[in-house]
Amino acid sequence: MMMKKLIVFQMILVCSIILMACSGKTDSSAGTSLDADGTAVTKSDLTFIVVPKGVHPWFDEVNKGAQEEARILSKELGRKVTVDFRAPNTPDVAEQNTILAQAAATRPTGIAFDPDDWAANKAVVDEIRAQGIPVMIFDASAPEGSGLTSVGNNFTEQAAMASDYLANLLGGQGKVAIMRGVPTASNHEERFAAHQATLAKYPGISVVAIGISNDNIQEAQSQASAIIVQNPDLDGFVCCDAAAPIGIGNAIKEAGKVGQIKLVGLENQIEMLTLIKDGVMQASSCTVPRVQGSMTVLMLWQAFLGVKIPAVVDTGIDFVTPENVDEWISIVQGSN
Repeated sequence: MMMKKLIVFQMILVCSIILMACSGKTDSSAGTSLDADGTAVTKSDLTFIVVPKGVHPWFDEVNKGAQEEARILSKELGRKVTVDFRAPNTPDVAEQNTILAQAAATRPTGIAFDPDDWAANKAVVDEIRAQGIPVMIFDASAPEGSGLTSVGNNFTEQAAMASDYLANLLGGQGKVAIMRGVPTASNHEERFAAHQATLAKYPGISVVAIGISNDNIQEAQSQASAIIVQNPDLDGFVCCDAAAPIGIGNAIKEAGKVGQIKLVGLENQIEMLTLIKDGVMQASSCTVPRVQGSMTVLMLWQAFLGVKIPAVVDTGIDFVTPENVDEWISIVQGSN
């Protein structure tokens, strides 16, 4: 699956460069190019600003993909392409809006962000777009009617895969807890709704507790510990964000219930892969954050060119189990 994505990505990049060549804009002479009519045009630097929900290892992986795409474009276009990754300290919509406004003031080539709360983000985003700055979303579905392109995956499918896997592990019987992420984050809520709907298909499974991690490892661990104490016969956990599995895994270890409480997580950071390797977590339904980062930058560049870009760029879902975890550890460690 990952190889197919790489091939698709390379095809898009090649087609984009051909498009630029046809318009006379890929001359790699120092600082200038020829327009379609043969007029010399000075090539300016390109700056794309990416604003995640907050500081988080998953977003670090997105940034790696974005920076690699910037290096590729710089080489191919003969102009400096910069990705300025500006993360709020915590998932806080006021701080995110401030960063977005400050980013727009620098007149970047384009801005991509992961909405902390679209209803509260909308006014700032509308102002930025009114200035003619391309804006798009990553790691979330585009709000209905926004007209924004989104780079991400099917979050409902991702969560359903995790809940189905857990239900099968439990033989369709047992008590399960769900850890929500940031309640105002659309992708987290899509996953939460999908977990509820999927688990409801199994008459023998009951959801006995719901926690809120706010996409924070410490909060997830604290919430999970409390849930485990309140439900000593708990059989399983699913979650809605990338911090929760680590916190829940820590809580399971502290409670001495490794293997007794089944945990199916999200994403593929090395900490989660280690939890699967050690038997603390049984599987993980994961996105491909580096591909999200690279495709976000690529789509922003296309928007800058005036190319009509897709409404949705789906970067796919992978699934990590004990059977393939060693392969994933090799992939993640080898690409750092």
